[in-house]
Amino acid sequence: MKQDWKPGTLIYPLPAAMISCGCTAEEYNIITLSWLGTICTNPPMCYISVRPERYSYEIIKRNMEFVINITTQELAYATDWCGVKSGKDFNKFADMGLTAGKASIVQAPVIEESPLNIECRVREILSLGSHDMFIADVVNVKADEKYINAETGKFSLEDANPIAYSHGQYYELGNKIGGFGWSVKKKKS
Repeated sequence: MKQDWKPGTLIYPLPAAMISCGCTAEEYNIITLSWLGTICTNPPMCYISVRPERYSYEIIKRNMEFVINITTQELAYATDWCGVKSGKDFNKFADMGLTAGKASIVQAPVIEESPLNIECRVREILSLGSHDMFIADVVNVKADEKYINAETGKFSLEDANPIAYSHGQYYELGNKIGGFGWSVKKKKS
């Protein structure tokens, strides 16, 4: 039997990502978000949703750029800490021992310790209620070479042990159960 609940956003798990922003070292900041995702492949686009009262909101809105930094089990503590502490009171890069690296296209820094940095330029901001959605073009992706398979050239994010967020909790990801299309592939005889 199922219960009816009030409408809510229970689409979980979601990625747990650290979003870096700012154009100068003095304003660099990190906000942890799980309200983000892919919008389009061609052109490559994604979104983040941020409450207007968050410290990073004005930085992102003013500069119209940000970087999505994929998080890992090794970065889990910093991921959570950067989500509950405000950049107006803390230097998150320094306090968490994270390195603000130079992005290739945007002014916002990348987090060097992240295996994958997705550089984004804001195209549009939609005010939707509790959160505003920053719709962005992906202008560059930086991938840590140690996770690139030398034979295939593919990026193996699973080797970095990414984490997910589900209803107030962080989780490591489980075992692979199949690849895209595995349900319809013919078995070799």
